[in-house]
Amino acid sequence: MAQKKGKINNPDGVEMIARNRRATHDYFIEDRVEAGLVLMGTEVKALRMGRASLQEAWIEIDDNLEAWLHQAHIPAYIHGSWTNHTPLRKRKLLLHRKEIVKLSRKIQAKGYTIVPLELYFRLGRVKILIGVGRGKQEYDKRHALREAQDKREARRAIHRYAKGYRE
Repeated sequence: MAQKKGKINNPDGVEMIARNRRATHDYFIEDRVEAGLVLMGTEVKALRMGRASLQEAWIEIDDNLEAWLHQAHIPAYIHGSWTNHTPLRKRKLLLHRKEIVKLSRKIQAKGYTIVPLELYFRLGRVKILIGVGRGKQEYDKRHALREAQDKREARRAIHRYAKGYRE
């Protein structure tokens, strides 16, 4: 089987496009849901080139119980013509009605929001992983950074000890 240039051949068919690392820094993610996206052809071609950003993106559920992705940046396809898409248009999420109701109930609580976490291809289809999160305070962010730094230092110390570097 030939491997595409620059792509990792995963057995489960997942090919990462974009990840919102800022979301896990700003929110405690409590629940995750996978959803499909309604896209135009040029958007899919731009995504196949690995070009997208979820940094400023957010998700809204309207009164008709439809979920929408706002401000996700998918740049215009380079070889597109007049049929090219607008990069920051809102895109509909494909979720079951029960999932949308469940998400809307969760965000009724104060401080909860729905944020996009990852955008990826699964078996040729574009999927988005969304999470229900509660906003972190500034001290929570500092605490999480300190924990990550402590874990990194502990791994380094164990590695150095295993290699025989004794100080």
